[in-house]
Amino acid sequence: MVGAVFTHDTGGDHFCTASVVDSAAQNLIVTAAHCVYDPGSGQRSDLVFVPGYRGGDAPSGVWPLGAITVDPSWANGGNPDLDVAFAIVEPQDGKQVQQVLGANKLGINKGYQLRVRLTGYPSSQDVPITCMNLTSQQSATQLRIDCPDYSGGTSGSPWVTGYDPGTRTGTVVGVIGGYQEGGNTPDTSYSSYFGDAVQALYNRATS
Repeated sequence: MVGAVFTHDTGGDHFCTASVVDSAAQNLIVTAAHCVYDPGSGQRSDLVFVPGYRGGDAPSGVWPLGAITVDPSWANGGNPDLDVAFAIVEPQDGKQVQQVLGANKLGINKGYQLRVRLTGYPSSQDVPITCMNLTSQQSATQLRIDCPDYSGGTSGSPWVTGYDPGTRTGTVVGVIGGYQEGGNTPDTSYSSYFGDAVQALYNRATS
């Protein structure tokens, strides 16, 4: 349930990554706020989520994004500690995205040292890359992980703990973003810490 984010359709360049997160309406994805919302100017328009994108193919469809929820501190000032966004995905053929793909659970206040699986789409490639490693504490509000080659396009990539290869799901505890909008070098990435403020953001997105 990880996919690339494009503008309009797969004819252009993919510039971020997103993933499906569990919700009662089964229509929610999580990504980095800087992927979908420009502080001061608002929500980016005409975005689509393409799960499983590979080599120009969209095996699970092209899903337009609807309403996007970010924290006011991101919307007004680009607060790196809340570089997280939830977005509604419009249904396709009468089905919601979670019905088709499954979803990760949202993990809140899970701590700073976790073994996670990190999957994302570098803009320079048409296939995803995956890394597994331990996270560490960058600060009280930021996580850090060392994984090679997570360059532009991987912002929004989910940090998943407790990954089950049978269901291909786990618990998402971060997304590439936050400090330096995810990191200035491709081998070290960051995430805003998923604490109470991210839970409140999720509650707003699903209310």
